[in-house]
Formats: sequence, C-alpha cells, structure tokens
Amino acid sequence: MFELIRSHQLNVMLMLCGACFILVFLLIFTRFMSGSRKIVLIMMEITAFFLLWFDRMAYIFSGDPGERAYIMVRVSNFAVFFLTSAIVFFFNLYIIDLLTHEGKLPAPPKPLVVTGTLAVVGMLLSVVSAFTGLYYYFDEANRYHRGQGFLIAYIIPVLGPLIQYFVIRRYKKSFSRLIYYSLFLYIFVPIACGILQIFTYGISIVNMSMVAVSVSLYIFMYLDLNNTVEHAHEIEINNMKGEKERMKKLFDQMATAFVSAVEKKDDFARGNAIRIADYAKKIAALAGKDEEECEKVYYSALLHDVGLIGIPDSVIKHDTDPEKRDYEEMRKKPLIGAEILSSITEYPYLQTGAHYSHERYNGTGYPEGLKGEEIPEIARIIGVADAYVTKITRKRYRDAQPEFMAREAFIRGAGDEFDPEYAAIMVKIMDSETNERVDGDAGKPETEIECREYREKVTRGVPVDRKIRRIAFDCDPLPDTVEGFSAPSIILFDSYDGRIHYSEGEIERYGYTEYGEIWFDRHSVITAAVNIEEKETEDSRAGKVTGKDHGYEIRAGRYKDHLKLVMKSADFEKEVTVALPSASKASYIGLTGENCIIRNISTETTGETVGNGDIQRIAKTVSYIEHFESDIGNIQIDQTRSASTEGVELKNRLILRFHTMSLPAATLVWNCPYILLYTSGDGSIGGPDYREIDVVKLDGENDGDKEFTRNSFVMRKTEEFKGWDYWKEANKKGLNCEVILERKKDQISLKTKNLGIEIESTTILKEEQIKVYAALTGDQVALTDIRIV
Repeated sequence: MFELIRSHQLNVMLMLCGACFILVFLLIFTRFMSGSRKIVLIMMEITAFFLLWFDRMAYIFSGDPGERAYIMVRVSNFAVFFLTSAIVFFFNLYIIDLLTHEGKLPAPPKPLVVTGTLAVVGMLLSVVSAFTGLYYYFDEANRYHRGQGFLIAYIIPVLGPLIQYFVIRRYKKSFSRLIYYSLFLYIFVPIACGILQIFTYGISIVNMSMVAVSVSLYIFMYLDLNNTVEHAHEIEINNMKGEKERMKKLFDQMATAFVSAVEKKDDFARGNAIRIADYAKKIAALAGKDEEECEKVYYSALLHDVGLIGIPDSVIKHDTDPEKRDYEEMRKKPLIGAEILSSITEYPYLQTGAHYSHERYNGTGYPEGLKGEEIPEIARIIGVADAYVTKITRKRYRDAQPEFMAREAFIRGAGDEFDPEYAAIMVKIMDSETNERVDGDAGKPETEIECREYREKVTRGVPVDRKIRRIAFDCDPLPDTVEGFSAPSIILFDSYDGRIHYSEGEIERYGYTEYGEIWFDRHSVITAAVNIEEKETEDSRAGKVTGKDHGYEIRAGRYKDHLKLVMKSADFEKEVTVALPSASKASYIGLTGENCIIRNISTETTGETVGNGDIQRIAKTVSYIEHFESDIGNIQIDQTRSASTEGVELKNRLILRFHTMSLPAATLVWNCPYILLYTSGDGSIGGPDYREIDVVKLDGENDGDKEFTRNSFVMRKTEEFKGWDYWKEANKKGLNCEVILERKKDQISLKTKNLGIEIESTTILKEEQIKVYAALTGDQVALTDIRIV
C-alpha cells in the first residue's frame, strides 16, 4: 500500500494542487456566503495548495546538487513546516467565524484564542528551524533528513486540532450535521495520518491528507450552503403560499360578503350562490379538472349572478316568474354582472362565468344565444349547477321541486338545455347524495313530537321493505288533557321524499299516496290500500302482553305488494297485514297521535328479512308477465333492480331481444330496462367475487366500477326521437328491444337503439382473463319474450 503511494505520490500531489486551485476559483464566485468566511476558506485552500506544491518541489529537487535545487529544497521544506501551522491557524479562524455567525457567540472561545496563538508559535518555530536544523537538516548530496527536534514540529498540528475538537463538541448544536462532519474529518484524518507519518519515511501522508480534507471541507460547506439555500427557498415558498392562502381567504371572504349583499335583494336566493359554487366545483372535479381549474370554476360560479344587483326590486320581488314576465329585464343580468367583474382583470374567467352562464346548449339561452361548445366550458358547468340549485330551491312564485324531478330534468335536458357530459355528472352527484342520505341519519324520524289535534304533526317516514325494522317509542297524554281521547297511531303512505303531504300541489309533485291509518287497538282506516287485515295475538287475548308503562313497539317488513306489522303497547298486541295497490310503490310508516307527546323514538334493523311465503296474501297477485316464455324466463321488476334475469356468459357475440313494458305506477324516464354486465365466481348476480362491470339504462344513463374498468359511453338522440313524453308513453304501451354485445379479449362493446335513443358503450377490462355475464334488470318494468341470438 505504502509502496504504491510512494511510487505515485508526485502525481497525487499535483492532482490535489489542481483541486485546490479550482476550489479557490469557485470560492471567488460563490454567492450566499459571508465575506469573512469566503476569505478564510480561500486562504485555507491557498495554504493547502502551496503546502502540497512546496512538498512536491522538495521531493523533486531532493538529491540534486545543482544551485537551483539547493535553494528549492530549502525553501520548499521551510514552506511545508511553516504552512502546516498556517493551516491550523486559518482553520481556527474558520471555526471562530462559524461560532460567531451561526452560533451567535459575542466573542471567540478562549481555547480557540490559545490555539491561534500556538499556531503562530508553530510558524515562528519553523523559521527558527530553518536556521538551526531543529526539525531537519540536509546532507552534502542535498538530501533531507529529520532533525533531533522533528517530533516538536507535530505537537502544534496535533495539539491544536484536539483543542479545536473539544470546542466543536461543546458547541455542536451551533453547527449543521454536514458542517460538523466536515470539521470532524478535517481534524482527525490528518492526526491519524500524522501517527502513520512517524513510522513511514519518504511519504507526505500528512500533507496530502490535509489538502484532501481541505477539499472535502469545501464540498461539505457547499452541500450545507445548498441545503441552507433550499431551506430558505422552502421558507420563502411557504411564506408565498401562506400569503397566497391569506389573499385567497381574503378574496373568498370579500366575494362571499359581496354575494351575500347582492342576495339580500331576494330573500329566496340567500345562500344559493355558495351552493351553486360548491356543486360547480364538484362537477369540475368529477370531470377530471385539476385543483386550480376547480377553484376557477368555484369563484366564477360564486359570482356569476352578481348582475342581480342591477335588476329592479319590482322585477325580483314579483310573485310570478321574472324569466317569463320580465324577460328583457332579466336578459340584462349577465351583462351587468360581466361589466362589474370586468374590472377584475387578474381573473378574467370571473367575467366569462357571469356573461355566459345563462346560455343554453341548444342555443335558446341569453344574452348571445350561443350553442354547444361555442359556450365557454366554465359557463356550461355553472349552468348545470345553477339549474340544479334553482330547481330544488323554493321561489317566491313556486315551491321547491323534488329531487327526482330535478334528476329527470337533467336526463331530459342532456344535449338540449345542458351540456350532456356535465348533466350526466350532475345526475351521478344527485344519486350519490341520495345514497348518503339513505345510509345516514337523514332518513330517520324525529325523536319527539307533540300532537294536540290529530295528525297535527307526523314524523318523517320510516321505510318498510324486506329488512325487518323495529320502531320503539314512549307516549304520554298532554299534561292538560283531563278527559278525552289520547293515543298514538301510525300512517302508512308513499311519497318521493318520505313525508306526509296535504296540499294538492304537493300531493302531485311528491307522488303522495296514503294507504291507511292504524291505531294500537282494534281500529284502522283503509285509504288506498287494497285490503287491511288485523289479528289480535294469543298473548294479547290472554292478557300476557308486558312492557313498561306507555311503551310501544312496531316490527315491520314487506315482500312485494304485502307488508306485515306487529304492533305492541303495554296492554295490547296485534298483527296487521296490508295489501298495497302496487309492488312498485314504496311504503313508509309515519308516527302521529292525538292529545299526546310521542318521545324517545328509535328505529333499528333487526337483521332479519322477509321472504316469499312469510306474509299471508290477502289480495290477488298483480302480474304483467303472464306471457309465453322464450330462452330466458319473464321477469317483473317492481322497484329499482328488485329482480333480474339469469346471467348469460358473453364469449364472443351476443344479441338479446325482448319485449318491455313499463308498469302502471311508472312515471319517470328511467323506469325502463337496464343491461347489467358483471363478473362472479359462479355466474350469478351477487355470487362469489361479484363485481359490476357496467350498467346501461335504455334512457341513456350508465354506471359501473371505474376502478375495475375503463368505459366510453355515448348517447345520441336521432331524428326518430320524439321527446321524453312520447318515450314514457311508448314504454307504457310496450315495445320490442334489441341489444348487441360483443367481446374481443379485454374489450366489450354494447349497442342498442330504441325510440330514437341510440347508445354505444365500450368497456375495457383491466383484467382480461375473467368471465363476463350479461343480464337484464330495470326499474318498474315487465320484461317478456326474452331471446338469445
């Protein structure tokens, strides 16, 4: 090892000298460093350069008897010993600079002052040695030899760094990790090499190591400086982000305050702007827009109606629809809004949103009558969100529309009034929110109501379906009820919002049907139910019904068009069977009473379900599928996907032909057949590893597992399409349908055309080696004569 170094040390020395020279050049142009530290580092690198340069010259001219060599050998050896102490001195200055700047020390630590003094002494001793031969001497052949005091030359280069290290350890927290490592190496590598130097002659291990760690000192310093700059940049970025967030928050507050002030012109519009902005942002996000684009959509939607401030109060507060009565005045609203927002030149999209959000996809909007993609995208999104909030919000001249009506409006208006892509996304948002309400507490009844007059208050309806539910409550007479009737009762009904309705307008809008009223005794009233049969239980007749005072309980379940109730009070129990007019209609239980307080109302599912034969029929079965069966059995789908055909494996090409007819209770455009594509371990719906690939509704909707597949869906209205009212009427009368399915490896295509609604769906499977099955289902529809071609 040492022989290898000895044979190549001159080249190594030259390379290290070159490195020092380059570092000096780089240090001169280094930014983000204090002037004092830059000078110290430059002096350290220059010292290291000359230390190794003169050491190399000493080796080159050693043994050369010439006059020039005579001078160079003596000058070079003097410089080596002198500069060794000089390096300790400048390194000491470097540590002092670090401690007084990063460490914030008011003055250098005393041990460093001592070390600096020792370094100066070392340099003076090298001068003395040059004249006395203390450290070295030369023979007649001009060769270097160690003197009797040679080891003295190593006292300061070893003792000084040790003192420096103890100071560094004491103030370790003042240094970054990289700087600490560089100081540690700078001190101990030369010391270790100095110990080796004692036992090796003819090799300048110490000097080369000192130059090497000088180079490493710059590298570590540069890395630390880079980290410092990055950290400062990160702080600056965070500060800028914080400032941006503060400005955004300020803008949000100002915009919201401005909108709130505008909305005070119309009491029925308060809060609408924020709701529209929230929905517009959801639509944009589901359409794949990034966060910045979503924010633009949000604020454009928030401010899109500010032009309302320029519309006369007489127009806004009239009891009729201003769009119909004062159309010309309302046409000015987007123009006024655009003019107001045009001054915000930093955000031009705000003006765009206000100016074009009342345009319609078919060109019937205002102010310019643009159509299709001529309308800016941001305005098309706002138009959908605005339409939804407007429909479900009560106005001065009309009540709020039920959500199902808003949903149907978007299906009807997709491609006409609304951009079809964003209308479809709005429908999915509505469906998602409906599911969340069903799964959450929104469908639960109130916990307490007070009724003086009969039916003065009725709770929100508790759904009755195949899952058996238990309803429990307490009931007390009103405190001032001395004489007279006081008791709770239940109302069986159906409505789109699960609420009781009385006015003709609400009954029509919410499809309200009341089946009957039942008390916790032997009384009941039939309204729209086909039949109600009551039977007092054996326990009730034997007087064995027990329970706490005023305790009431209902257990309810349903199978198709029949439901069964077990109603218990403290002293009476009965079973009630109710035959409904249709299996397609829903059913709810509402609690009410007379001269009583109903409290501690609770509902829960028991985990039990009602199956075929569990409820004794008390009315004839109403069937619309008593027809000849073909390849697959006929099915009657009374409620959304309540029944389906068996699955048929899709291998290559499959054609399904069938006859469809909407049931009498069907009123909505999506009361039609659905094509279900799925996979499962045994080929059955709901079987092992069941996953839905796609659900295509013949009204032009689709849904599926987007994590499992990629889907391209296109719905077109051809010239044969005669409108949605005709669509519903034709489905009521019945029609023949054909669905063409093809599979090519991981790609599945579906095509169908019915009453002018043309559908093309392409699904790409992410897992190619799976079996795919097709089945028919739907909502309030009868499917017969189902054939496989």
